Amino acid sequence: MQDSLEWSRSRFESFDSMEGLAASELTPPPRFLFYLPRGKLIHAVYPGFLVAATIALASTWLAQHYNAPVMLFALLFGMAFHFLHEEGRCVAGIEFSSRTVLRLGVALLGARITFAEIASLGVWPVATVVVGVATTILIGVALARRLGLGATFGALSGGSVAICGASAALAIASVLPRHQDSERDAILTVVAVTALSTVAMILYPIFVVAIGLDHVHAGIFLGGTIHDVAQVVGAGYTVSQETGDIATYVKLLRVAMLLPAVLAISFALTRAGAARGAAPALPGFLIGFALLVVVNSFGLTPKLAVDLVNDVSRWCLVAAIAALGMKTSFKDLFAVGWRPIGLMLCETFWIAGLVLASVLWAI
Repeated sequence: MQDSLEWSRSRFESFDSMEGLAASELTPPPRFLFYLPRGKLIHAVYPGFLVAATIALASTWLAQHYNAPVMLFALLFGMAFHFLHEEGRCVAGIEFSSRTVLRLGVALLGARITFAEIASLGVWPVATVVVGVATTILIGVALARRLGLGATFGALSGGSVAICGASAALAIASVLPRHQDSERDAILTVVAVTALSTVAMILYPIFVVAIGLDHVHAGIFLGGTIHDVAQVVGAGYTVSQETGDIATYVKLLRVAMLLPAVLAISFALTRAGAARGAAPALPGFLIGFALLVVVNSFGLTPKLAVDLVNDVSRWCLVAAIAALGMKTSFKDLFAVGWRPIGLMLCETFWIAGLVLASVLWAI
């Protein structure tokens, strides 16, 4: 028995260098898996991956049934199963889902965007979005340093608020330096940005009607300020069909900023790493994101395939959120205090004020 465990341990130690896999599985795989590509990898990760996928399925059903944010359900359910990440068969699959599956989901987000949709908005809305994204991230970094939270948390929170909520948080977290609180910071950001986005979905449509914005300007404001895509759609079509269409296009423009934003953050980390003698390579999932944008822009992909890719991306992100939830405990979240929440509130107020000023005085 001891020889079998030692054999298994030595076989799985080689997985330490694989993205998203912990060498925690000590039982030898069934013989038939030796004949499959990456059979030992499948044996190591499938229990944890199935748990994450099951939570994603349950969260999606509840979100559709109660018209609530699916990411929030996945997070909370995942955190309820935190014990599965402490030890046992599920650890490797949870790690795999929180990293590799996450990056696949982010890469497939590129299928939502085309250059034509971006160009159709005109120059000023595009400029407003670009300035809003850039300044929100920079303000997030500056305020995070002042609050003692660190520049990386500022980039993470600022990017999630400025671009596309939970999806942006996950994409940015995947290129940030890893430390003992990485998962906690990512989960905290996703929870806070989802809650703020839900509140904005309720309050912002009331606000744009109260101040008398027309359908076009209301759509630009809603699409340029609310954090998550689903909440933008919900808020926009609450006002009118035209407002919903414009809000969706503006939001997709913000989603398109995910690539340059993550590239800029990765480049900044590369320069800092070069000074320490360790420069990270360009993440492969960003290359996939860019290629999908180009392919989709030239109409080379049938609509059915685009819809399928979007569904797969959504499922991957929800499963990754569930895995991140399983890696984080409520105790860790409560220990962070008020400063991260205050930081994200400031970032939310900043981008809302900037886009509102642009809508009222420039567009």
